[in-house]
Amino acid sequence: MTYRMFEEKHHASIYQRYRFVPPEEIRDIILHYLERKKVQPHALAVDLGCGTGQNSRLMAPHFQEVVGIDISECQLEEARAVAGFNNITYRKGTAEELPFPDASVDLLTAASAAHWFDQQRFLLEAGRVLKPCGCMALLGFADNFRLHYGSCGDRLTDICDEFKKVLLPYTSTQVAVANTKLQELYTAIPFPDKERIECIPLKQQISVRNIVGFMESFSMYQALQRAEPDAATTLLQRTLDRFLKEMGVTSPDTLMEVTLEYFCVLASKPE
Repeated sequence: MTYRMFEEKHHASIYQRYRFVPPEEIRDIILHYLERKKVQPHALAVDLGCGTGQNSRLMAPHFQEVVGIDISECQLEEARAVAGFNNITYRKGTAEELPFPDASVDLLTAASAAHWFDQQRFLLEAGRVLKPCGCMALLGFADNFRLHYGSCGDRLTDICDEFKKVLLPYTSTQVAVANTKLQELYTAIPFPDKERIECIPLKQQISVRNIVGFMESFSMYQALQRAEPDAATTLLQRTLDRFLKEMGVTSPDTLMEVTLEYFCVLASKPE
């Protein structure tokens, strides 16, 4: 089954503005793994579930060609609107039916997307399109991020947890798959050469406005917004107000710190 999510234009715009860009540390882990497993040239990288192209752009300087694939035309419109990456093309499609010949792809990546794939069909397709010694890199982060500001970080994190608790009735089982750090998918990868890095911590500064925008991008919040738009708007505004009150500030542009735990599943197709 292919899950169709994040397809609305408004949601795509939120993704472009507020989702976290995969950190350079993970990019370097992926590229070093590829260098160890496969000799140059590294011609083609395919970014699956590319969304607005954040991960595609991160990979672009390191490949002759990058192709971003996503089911949502609205997400792809946002990706195409970012200028300056002449070696990236974006195509509408799914991870389970890729428009590439057998043994033609050097690297398959998916950033915060692989938990939406049909596991069996994706792995068959990955095995088909990857070159011998070609690699896949599936990355993401669990939703147990923490917030820090002065002495009230724990209380800010509690506000986030309460926000997510309200959304539980709208939360897909696929979110739980992401929170396992793709354990089942990792186990199912048929390549003997594979590894899973479970905790790559990242700290960064973020404004209150942007952390609330990030929370607005959650699939379960978007599900609530479709079902009960007034309740969703109220929840988001109340969360913003609670952050500001707890921090003792009035400006939503006030900076706090967020800690995320990234993970990365790596595998190399046999020669």
